[in-house]
This record gives sequence, structure tokens and C-alpha cells, in this order.
Amino acid sequence: MSASRRLIIAIDGPAGAGKSTIAAHLARKLGYVNIETGAMYRALALEALEHKVSLGDADALAALAQRSEIDLEPAGEQNRVLLNGRDVTARIRDADVTEAASKVSVHPPVRAWMVARQRQLGVNGGVVMEGRDIGTKVFPDADLKIFLDAAPEVRGDRRFRQQGSDDSALPAAVLAELHARDQRDRTRPTSPLVPAKDAVIIDSTSLDVKEVLARVDELVAEKLNNARG
Repeated sequence: MSASRRLIIAIDGPAGAGKSTIAAHLARKLGYVNIETGAMYRALALEALEHKVSLGDADALAALAQRSEIDLEPAGEQNRVLLNGRDVTARIRDADVTEAASKVSVHPPVRAWMVARQRQLGVNGGVVMEGRDIGTKVFPDADLKIFLDAAPEVRGDRRFRQQGSDDSALPAAVLAELHARDQRDRTRPTSPLVPAKDAVIIDSTSLDVKEVLARVDELVAEKLNNARG
């Protein structure tokens, strides 16, 4: 790899593992673009809900994707997500869209369209791309592959806290939804959620955010030093 070439960094892992936090941190630190592939699936899911397209109809969803314009714009801590020019950043985080995105993403024609679009966005490097099949499917030759994981109970608690509830108890519904999503992601026939063979696996079950960030920074620094030397 040329020393002047900017890296392609792939961050994969299940829901609630901390991918968004790590990707946003690296993008800010390196001056890279943070490409949230999950947000792209959410945007398509929202489009399907609004147009009453069946979440089980792979061909109809793929056709809808072809007609959709999904863009990500850097905006401080989080990208703005634009769907056909409309800012849907907040809307795609709602529970109905989250659930729909998990169902939309299992279809091979949809994933094929998304992979092609994601490759276009990251082909020139200088990107941190987070998702579930970046290191295995989208960019199998990424310069650095990180797979973030944690125990389901820990990830469920994080997801619950992200929703902003004041209730300190972990609702069974949040954990049940996470288990169901894990099952869909790990068993889908196309691009299942698995670590790339050359990915660095970081289990954050017993680590705090600072510890995970420190480990990731070490990996990136090592990769950059190797590129220069």
C-alpha cells in the first residue's frame, strides 16, 4: 500500500456492539468519511414503509432501491441521512424502522444493490465503514478490519440506554428484539454476520468505551506506521 493512500477501515459486528461510536471517533480523528451502512438500510426500510412495499418482497424492495437516492453527509457527531433529498436522520432511528431494516437487509438483491453503492462511496479510501459484512463482502481487501462484539445482555443494555429511557431495568422486549436480530443477521444465506478471517476481534463485554477506543487507536496507528515504513 502506498504511504500516500488513505486507509479503508472496516468495522463489523452485531447490534449494540459500539460500531457507531468507534467509527465516528476514527473518522473525526483521521479526517475520514464515516459511512454508516446500517443507516442506508434503515433509509431504504423507511422508504418501503412509506410506500407500503412488503418487507418480504425481495424483487419489489430491490426495484425500490434502484429508484431511491440515499446519501450521507458529515454533520458533527453523526451523519445526516438524506432519502431522496429529505433529511430522515431522526426518523430512521425509530423502532418501526429499526425492525423493518433488519427484515429488509436479509434479501440478496437488496444487499447486492447496497454493496455496489457502498463500494462506490469507499473505493478511493479515506473511509471508516461500519456494518455487518464490510470486511467479508463489501471490502474484503480493507486495510484494517475490526469485529466488535459483546455479550447479548450487555449489548441489550446499551441499546436500551440509547433509547433514552429513565427506567433502570432492562426490558425483556429490548433483549428479545436483539436476539431476533442476531439470529437473522447470523443465519441469513447472503453475507451472514461473521468475522473476516483476518479481522481483529474486540470483545467489549468487560471493557469501557475508553478502553475500546484506545485499542482501536493502537491498531490504526500500527497500520499507518507500517504503510509509511
